[in-house]
Amino acid sequence: MSESIDTKLVSRLAAILKINDLSEIEYETENCRISLIKHRPTPPTPPAAYAPVAPAAPLAQTVLPTTTNTTDNSPSTDIDMEDLSKLPGCVKSPMVGVVYLSSDPNAQNYVKIGDTVSQGDTVCLIEAMKTFNPVKAHTSGKVTKILVESGDPVEYGEPLIIIE
Repeated sequence: MSESIDTKLVSRLAAILKINDLSEIEYETENCRISLIKHRPTPPTPPAAYAPVAPAAPLAQTVLPTTTNTTDNSPSTDIDMEDLSKLPGCVKSPMVGVVYLSSDPNAQNYVKIGDTVSQGDTVCLIEAMKTFNPVKAHTSGKVTKILVESGDPVEYGEPLIIIE
């Protein structure tokens, strides 16, 4: 006896998956089990081996500029990261992993300097254990600094993006 697939149920589950930005959803009754998994494009794999890096010299304490350069999208390296992490608009890495600023090497970055974001908008991805986890803006505002580049390894709590 062949059972037909409830396509309306599958469509509703797919919509829930998309709306809530989930990577997987399961539904089960005593007669039916449906599992949907969203596959995301895989960003480029970092090089297999890294050359040893000498420890960096401590960063000098600097004062944040009162104006921001809205045309430079490169990460800022002249700012004390500890000071930045204390800013209310600092988006920090929620885990250890590799940061990606876009979902695909050929896609545009989620955000760039000067963009206005809303609370809950995805600003980057963190790959950890072959899973891509969206990092969301915790506040609305204007992106003033992007402190990382795609492919950079990041630590828990490391400042990634500044929103003012």
